[in-house]
Amino acid sequence: MARVATDIVLLPDETLVDRMIEISRQIARERSSAIVLNRADCLPHLSLAMGCIEEQDVDAIRKTLERLAGEVPAGQLTATGICISTTARGQTISLLKIEKTQELQVFHERVMEAMKGFFRYDVAEAVFYDDVVADTTQDWVRDYPRQAAYEQFSPHITLGYGQAKPEFSFPVAFTAARLALCHLGNHGTCRKILAAVDL
Repeated sequence: MARVATDIVLLPDETLVDRMIEISRQIARERSSAIVLNRADCLPHLSLAMGCIEEQDVDAIRKTLERLAGEVPAGQLTATGICISTTARGQTISLLKIEKTQELQVFHERVMEAMKGFFRYDVAEAVFYDDVVADTTQDWVRDYPRQAAYEQFSPHITLGYGQAKPEFSFPVAFTAARLALCHLGNHGTCRKILAAVDL
């Protein structure tokens, strides 16, 4: 069976999705961006856990997500603003910052613990959805437990490479519509839903 690079994510409700897609398109119009969010194959998402799985484990992971969704609902979430950051390659990137509540932190940690039996971190280009994947993307998945999990967890939704100029004010309350297992593409994009549970 094939190994697949994946992301366990929260997919936001429709209202926020529309806003994020428009911001992402605005960034792309002003400056070419390798990330342009859409509803089909570049999904707006909040990452909870990343790692490589065996394709044969998708059904078992779906059952795990169903249990987690019932035990630890994510509840109401709040977007607090836009963060403009710089990547390891010196690129400007815009992130929608999400308030790190105790409930969201616990949910993230429960997902990480539940996925320990499935995730592997021997990452290679072939495990991603896209044919060409940057070394930085592979490194991000390989180093996720150390660089982005537990105490390092910083909830956000990536909007694109460039500087976002949103035409609405913060904070913005929203809900997570689904908990999903997605196939990762280049730049940590969610390219395909492999399993999902409604929240």
